[in-house]
Amino acid sequence: MNSAPFAPSVSVVVPALNEADNLPHVFATLPTWIDEVILVDGNSTDETVAVAQRLRPDLRVVTQTRRGKGNALTEGFAAAKGDIIVMIDADGSTDGREIGLFVKALIDGADFAKGSRYIEGGGSDDISPIRSLGNRVLTFITNSMYGTSYTDLCYGYNAFWARHLDAMALDCDGFEIETQMNVRAAKAGLDIREVPSHERSRIHGASNLHAVRDGWRVLKTIWRERGKGAAVLNGDMLDPCITQ
Repeated sequence: MNSAPFAPSVSVVVPALNEADNLPHVFATLPTWIDEVILVDGNSTDETVAVAQRLRPDLRVVTQTRRGKGNALTEGFAAAKGDIIVMIDADGSTDGREIGLFVKALIDGADFAKGSRYIEGGGSDDISPIRSLGNRVLTFITNSMYGTSYTDLCYGYNAFWARHLDAMALDCDGFEIETQMNVRAAKAGLDIREVPSHERSRIHGASNLHAVRDGWRVLKTIWRERGKGAAVLNGDMLDPCITQ
């Protein structure tokens, strides 16, 4: 256990596929007080696992059983032991130094802390105009259908209390995992608070994200979730809410 500014324990889940060149930077940004780092390896063909273990001897490695970011995250979440779970990317785009902001939002009363590049203090060095437009359209559709007030639907920097995993019941394998989390957290009545985050550019390698293909999968997820019943939180059906 590290000497931490927060009483609850914190697990950081990092899905990775051939990210050996990026991990030194990513791990260097992680606060010293986090309790656990879980690398979910998507059967990398480079030195991802070896590099990660050299950088952090206390690392826990989970070998992914299927494919896709969603599957990697759900398997990492299932393995996490912390009271709070934080999800970051292995390409250097999410800054580990922001983890304290997410954890503080949870300590202050939120159930789910959602990163946003579009509120004051947030931004992006990476998102293209077409991806930004698509994200804003998908965000508008989600807000219209579910009564939320999200500003940034398709962003993968989030944190939540581990006790709410069952309420979200995540079960998708691709990049649409972030949308499923956001929609199901709202349907479960979780207290969702947006946290400003600045997205960096990928340091090395090429992204596996495909704007049209993955945007279509996100849209299908938004629509499909509409036909499913709301999750139950602590035995009560609650109204979705979001604050900043």
